[in-house]
Amino acid sequence: MASFADRLMSAIQRKNSRVVVGLDPHLQLMPPHLLEDAYLEHGEGAEAVAQAIIRFNEAIIEAIAADVVAVKPQVAFYERLGAWGFLALEKTLAMAKEAGLLVIVDGKRNDIGSTAAAYAEAYLGDGPLAGDALTVNPYLGEDGLKPFIDRCRDGDKGLFILLRTSNPSAGDLQDLLVQGRPLYLHLADLIDGWSQGTEGEGGYRSVGVVVGATYADEARQLRQQLPRLPFLVPGYGHQGGTAEDVACCFHPDGTGAIVNSSRGIIFAYRERYGAKEFARAAKDAARDMKVDINQALGLGA
Repeated sequence: MASFADRLMSAIQRKNSRVVVGLDPHLQLMPPHLLEDAYLEHGEGAEAVAQAIIRFNEAIIEAIAADVVAVKPQVAFYERLGAWGFLALEKTLAMAKEAGLLVIVDGKRNDIGSTAAAYAEAYLGDGPLAGDALTVNPYLGEDGLKPFIDRCRDGDKGLFILLRTSNPSAGDLQDLLVQGRPLYLHLADLIDGWSQGTEGEGGYRSVGVVVGATYADEARQLRQQLPRLPFLVPGYGHQGGTAEDVACCFHPDGTGAIVNSSRGIIFAYRERYGAKEFARAAKDAARDMKVDINQALGLGA
């Protein structure tokens, strides 16, 4: 059984891509005709919205599959629809896997004891909501993460732990000085220890970290501190991060990180082609992002 880290690095090299697409279906940004068609068929309610999301995600996944290594559905956009939303999430995960994409469930889960174990079973087990990897929050410490890390150590699952995030107020907590060093550097030391034993054959670990594209200096330092941990890098595009900003998250051979874009890809139709061509717009935006990052890394198109 190949580790998550090995499968991720294999996908990066096979597709010459470092792109992850966030499947975050903001309803106010969805192509209007998809919602209108769903309302006509199912009435104006959660079922119709869920069906529109399924159709939207199906078209997006088919369009981008050749140029990206993974998709990252944000659970909140699905669970707000209740049972119908979870159905949409289940179908989205199944479609992505069928298309040969890795799936990172963006749930930012964490708890202690049996609750953490239940979350790990739900999102890193064998059930319909399980992905290849999950985002988690480290605030509760090692015991809150152990059930998730065990899934990486004993199986083929992956984890991305929030470390240095891209939101504007992240520094209020993450930059606090503790014994003369920012808190996020202490956390990096802890994660380095927690992740031991999850190494794949290629040397990378299946426990990685989330490091925002908008903090290039910090990312550069963390890349040196955590050489074998994969980085999941949000903040490219809509949040202001550029390909040059994210380049420091990679090793010279172009491995070690994946970069996420959500609205900039799935809603690219708002800037090119129009709503009826939303899938074509997403395909071209994903390819443009792939080329942009590769060129910043000196890897060609």
